[in-house]
Amino acid sequence: MAKSTFVYVAYIRTTPAKLWQALTKPEFTRRYWWATWQDCKWKRGAPWRLMFSDGTVADTGKVLEIRPQRKLVLAWRHEFKPALRAEGYSRMTYEIKQEGKLVKLTVLHEMNKPNSKVIKAVSWGWPGVISSLKSLLETGKALEQTKG
Repeated sequence: MAKSTFVYVAYIRTTPAKLWQALTKPEFTRRYWWATWQDCKWKRGAPWRLMFSDGTVADTGKVLEIRPQRKLVLAWRHEFKPALRAEGYSRMTYEIKQEGKLVKLTVLHEMNKPNSKVIKAVSWGWPGVISSLKSLLETGKALEQTKG
């Protein structure tokens, strides 16, 4: 079956532990990811929700694989735009790897559907989110465009 795939790689001056916290802790995500936060117990099989600042649900899913500071895989369904929700679940993977003094973050978002509207949407969103995350970790300040 044809797939739709988006891949984004960033090299960040941080540690795997700090990057993991920034990817999973609400106090971090609110600062760089349009004021959203994640509701999750961060264990395999746990439900996952990405919440807007007003408490509405943006996305839902569950943890498929988790290796703290190394890898996180989520089943991910968009919830607030009907055309995107109708596509069902995509798969999002964070891979974290120490490379010298830098940490390599790879974001892979994929769906078993050609020309996926979800993948088109995340292809717009992920670069801003990860760029803001990188800025926050390296300078202490997120990008203004993604603060929410």
